[in-house]
Amino acid sequence: MAAKTAEVPWSGIREAPVILLAGPEAFLADRAVRALAERLRSTHPDLEVVDIDASAAGSGEVSLGVSPSLFGEPRMVRVWGFEKATDAVLEDVLDYLQSPDPSVTFVVRHASGNRGKKALDVMKAHGGDWLVVSAQELKSDRDRAQFLRQEAKSLRVRLEPEAEQLLIDSLGSDLAELHAALSQLAGDLGEEAVISREVVSRYYGGRVETTSFELAELAIGGRRGDALIALRQALHAGVEPVLIIAALAHSLRQMARVGGTRGSVAEVAKELGVQSWQVQRARTQLQGWDEVGLGVAIMEVAHTDAAVKGVGLQPDYALERVVDIVARRGQ
Repeated sequence: MAAKTAEVPWSGIREAPVILLAGPEAFLADRAVRALAERLRSTHPDLEVVDIDASAAGSGEVSLGVSPSLFGEPRMVRVWGFEKATDAVLEDVLDYLQSPDPSVTFVVRHASGNRGKKALDVMKAHGGDWLVVSAQELKSDRDRAQFLRQEAKSLRVRLEPEAEQLLIDSLGSDLAELHAALSQLAGDLGEEAVISREVVSRYYGGRVETTSFELAELAIGGRRGDALIALRQALHAGVEPVLIIAALAHSLRQMARVGGTRGSVAEVAKELGVQSWQVQRARTQLQGWDEVGLGVAIMEVAHTDAAVKGVGLQPDYALERVVDIVARRGQ
């Protein structure tokens, strides 16, 4: 059976003579590299770090980078942008992989594509004490919520579940922005602080996505007057109609999924692949709704989605109409 190099997630990076850091998520890759450098410096304060831009380096630069220094300090050589490597770098890396220096931590950062495949195959198939570190995109809200929990733990604050989702709804999928927002909250509130939905709303309530989801909550909760006022305010503030429709559609779909299940909150969350609090929230939102009304609301939202994307002639009127229908629970 062919050898295979051990693969770990970005958070599991550890010392190894050769490390392939693969995947498109730049923020996680940078975090992994910094964490490794800090770990190495904790035992080797004299660590020398050499950075090589694979897209621009010429022949011999990799060889020079891994060459022992005059005083023999341990070194970490980081080859960045291997997916755009010059032919000279590809050749030099392949040569080095035949006999790597055990005193060097050699890190190759490859985001995507097949450039450098020969070297990649060597690193992935070597086995032994080499390492492949994955920095894949976090595509689901569940994964991003897990990321936020890890960040909160490292910042020594507690992030309530609904605050996690509100941060994601407000800031989107950019991990760097999510990290920066959580760091700001932790810095302002101090260690051991509890970050609630109300706190996140106070800091980021002006973000477009937050406005959309709060409006959706008002409508689904049957607060017709408040929802229509919030709609007019959102449109006046420049919120894109498609984001409002997206928020309504997301909430209604979640309600439909949860409404079609039976079992405890934990069982349903596991079955649907969502957080427990999301199941509980959907069940709360379902109060006052029936299957017919939910079906009507989902269909009306779909029609309005087409209207605001150019099929209809009066998108603002279509929005008011659908918010009104949702607030009346599809009646």
